[in-house]
Amino acid sequence: MIFVATNLVYFLASAFLDPRANYFGRRPPVPESQVDAILTPMNLNDKVPILERWWAWLKGILLHWDWGQGFVQKSVNDAISHRMWVSAELVMGATILAVIVGVALGVYTASRQYKLSDRIWQAVSLVAMNTHTVVAAVVLVFLAVQINRATGHTIFYVTGNAGGATTNIFAALLQLFQKLALPTISLVFISYASYHLTQRSLLLDNIEMDYVRTARAKGLTRHQAIRKHALRTSIIPVATSVAFSIPGVFTGATLTESIYAWQGMGQYLVQTISKNDVNGVVATAAFTAVLTAVGAILSDIFVVALDPRVRVS
Repeated sequence: MIFVATNLVYFLASAFLDPRANYFGRRPPVPESQVDAILTPMNLNDKVPILERWWAWLKGILLHWDWGQGFVQKSVNDAISHRMWVSAELVMGATILAVIVGVALGVYTASRQYKLSDRIWQAVSLVAMNTHTVVAAVVLVFLAVQINRATGHTIFYVTGNAGGATTNIFAALLQLFQKLALPTISLVFISYASYHLTQRSLLLDNIEMDYVRTARAKGLTRHQAIRKHALRTSIIPVATSVAFSIPGVFTGATLTESIYAWQGMGQYLVQTISKNDVNGVVATAAFTAVLTAVGAILSDIFVVALDPRVRVS
């Protein structure tokens, strides 16, 4: 399926993206022969039959693991091998925090159903779920700028993932925190709510099951029954959704990376599409397809690890 999907994306990208358009409107105009001379070594010349270009592209991957050259960065291999870790540095921490916060709030509110704290957190999560990424990011940037001005120091970096070189490990960690703080907060704010509301709903469904009632009849409180018995069963769908979020960890958060000028996979995808970079778009799609398959495998592993009924069957 990965092979089929990747090749399908190649034909679609070749049909809809026009690398030659990158040279339209230049002053002075770029001669067509010069454009051909640029595109042919990149295997992007539309004057060459599509099947011939596809076969050359496929042989390069199968024989040399070469995903071709692009306009955003000359080597597509180098671009993805670097940018995927830049995105992971940003999104992985945000994903872990969003899951922890969401599940913890789900347990907390489910054990206090219809109480004031439950109502308040539901309202906050509904607001967070309906807040657009751009809105959250712009508000955080505004607040960070005001804090930096008020203190007279750079507490938060509001743009970019590059910082000054330093040999002090503590200074490097502090600088990393300053760079990650704003985009991480914005990603956690817009992501945790789905885990919170899903976990709360699943817990409330399972709290009425016979095995939980039996646990409570043996003397456990509602909170203890939820944490020790209902949570393990109800967390399975959440764990599955987390497994399938792995492609998003390494392919980046497109809008967040664009706003904070974070040079990761999300920004790379936008740039490759805007610059008609066929090889870059296809490589990004293939990378996402592989991660989706990995997520599917991890999802099955999580289910087996969390549900003893599956192991027995």
